[in-house]
Amino acid sequence: MPDPADPRDVLLALRALKLGDLLVAVPALRGLRRGFPDHRIVLATSAWLRPIVDLVPDVDELLPAQGLDAPLDVGGRAVDVAVNLHGRGPESGHLLDRLEPRLLVAHRPDAPDGPEWVDGIHERTRWVRLVRAWGAPAAETDVAITRPSIAPAADGAVVVHVGAFYGARRWPVDRFARVARTLSERGHDIVVTAGGEERARAEAVAEAAGLPEDSVLAGRLDLTGFAALIAASRLVITADTGAAHLASAYRRPSVVLFGPAPPEEWGPPPAGPHIVLTEAALRRGDVFADDPDPALLAVGARAVIAAGEELLAGGGPAR
Repeated sequence: MPDPADPRDVLLALRALKLGDLLVAVPALRGLRRGFPDHRIVLATSAWLRPIVDLVPDVDELLPAQGLDAPLDVGGRAVDVAVNLHGRGPESGHLLDRLEPRLLVAHRPDAPDGPEWVDGIHERTRWVRLVRAWGAPAAETDVAITRPSIAPAADGAVVVHVGAFYGARRWPVDRFARVARTLSERGHDIVVTAGGEERARAEAVAEAAGLPEDSVLAGRLDLTGFAALIAASRLVITADTGAAHLASAYRRPSVVLFGPAPPEEWGPPPAGPHIVLTEAALRRGDVFADDPDPALLAVGARAVIAAGEELLAGGGPAR
């Protein structure tokens, strides 16, 4: 909520998307804090992300934003600086123009002095490059967020995250189950996660893997609890989802399976370490498809098990 006692000028950054989208913008947000140290940084984003926004130390306030369809309600406050971390116009640009900021930080043509939009670069690079154009010191590797203060549901577990918002990122249940069963048989503590709406999918993985019912944490954790679990994990195995970006934020080793999105644009940073698995030559690239992308289906359970064991052994290089 706005603090009426806070006399600082407002810097509003727009990023009204999902969890992974928020986390790849963290380096840019941290750069904005350095570049505008005397401003109150307000992040306009999806309200359900509040538990994670609260863990981003450089954000002072979350302003709920329902996509780009409704004007941003800043409560009558003047916005000194508006930053478009959402995309390039026209919709996001028009939304920020309505605020009449003194300074607009955005790509061309929304901001005539801004950098050109470049396709095919990493999302972290894109937004770091943008804020640097206005002199804000930002580093692509500056992905860390604060750990939740609550105790994790499991400490030192291998988190097998089987959920995904779209079918294009859903690796088959039987393959997740084979990975979970194999790592469990080799002595590792396994928990299975997903969103609450995908609990049945998580239960199917656990049952096929021979795991106990209490290993299924899907639907039992809120976002804070999920972040705490990832932060305390030994290893995260997931498709390209918010779980992968949380593993990056907490520098937890991860095996990330890529399908429709190229890892060159959405993959983890070097620190972790992280291993990316995909088959780029088969990528269809439809992120909204109901069925798994061929680049994802080309990844077999054996490759995931090998990558996981490599990271668990502590001998794997960052990739």
